[in-house]
Amino acid sequence: KYVSLVNSGSSANLVSLYSLSSSVFGKRALQKGDEFITAAVGFPTTVNPGIQFGLTPVFIDVNLKTLNMNVDKIEQAITPKTKLIMMAHTLGIPFDLEKVLYIVKKHNLWLIEDSCDALGSKYNGKLAGTFGDIATYSFYPAHQMTMGEGGAIVTNNPLIHRSIRQFRDWGRDCWCDTGKDDTCGKRFNWQLGELPQGYDHKYIYSQIGFNVKLTDFQAAIGVAQLEKLPGFIEKRKENYKKLHTFLSNYSQYFSLIELSDKEDPCWFGFPITVKENAPFSRNELTGYLEKNKIGTRNVFAGNLLRHPAYLNLKNKRIVGKLTNADIIMKNAFWIGVFPGIDEVRLAYMQTTIKNFLEKI
Repeated sequence: KYVSLVNSGSSANLVSLYSLSSSVFGKRALQKGDEFITAAVGFPTTVNPGIQFGLTPVFIDVNLKTLNMNVDKIEQAITPKTKLIMMAHTLGIPFDLEKVLYIVKKHNLWLIEDSCDALGSKYNGKLAGTFGDIATYSFYPAHQMTMGEGGAIVTNNPLIHRSIRQFRDWGRDCWCDTGKDDTCGKRFNWQLGELPQGYDHKYIYSQIGFNVKLTDFQAAIGVAQLEKLPGFIEKRKENYKKLHTFLSNYSQYFSLIELSDKEDPCWFGFPITVKENAPFSRNELTGYLEKNKIGTRNVFAGNLLRHPAYLNLKNKRIVGKLTNADIIMKNAFWIGVFPGIDEVRLAYMQTTIKNFLEKI
């Protein structure tokens, strides 16, 4: 029901998490020292807002078939301090929302869906990003649609929406939409804190907020991109399907994503994991592809816990071993499926990979 535009997907994650700290949520409000559950593999700004706020991150390994969190480990990760699950639909692949929703309802937890890579993805026929308390999107150029930069936060909860607007807009108490005044009907009849009666509500600050709004110019680009989005989604799925058909011929070397009937991704990219017994390494293959002008990317940070920023993080918990996270860090990468890849470029990608494999 409610959408708030921000300047990036990372800012969307930041504001989303902080919005749940508002006192209007009573005992459910996030407080420093609470715990949140997240995946050990992904992009850092799924995790960083919680750390920056003062929460304790609880990391769980991922499933190699989907690159998403192993949700069967969530129950054993929960303690009386757990308040939130914040996790991403990796590369547009929806995580197991059925199991996660059961858990959050059972334990009265918040759920933030990081859908920054998953615009247009579906789970059981319903759009990813419409299941949790909050979902976030990114409009960085590499994503399903773009505003140059940009992000969005969506929710069905009016109290969460109001808190999101407060944290997005400097922390001010006023929740009027841009260009509108006096939505509350008493702009000059408020008394909050130790301010005098009647202080202008547009200049009353109830949160320690940010300034991460999107510009009107970027929003106009987004309107134009939305009209093209159905075609973008169709082309990404088409390119993925053709690459999957091709690479399935080399199953002795590669592990590819395995989906259930419930998951219908709008693919952010085509993930490939080089098998441990392959006669070449991930870096040898990606180096060859890059040399031949085919862009590659690792699966974001791989195992986050191996990075300098997280090695010495004092307040963290790890549930079980992160074996699959290490495999992804060492052996996985992805190549593009974006709509600009036409038949000629797709054929070139396939020929280049085939040439590499024939040389080994």
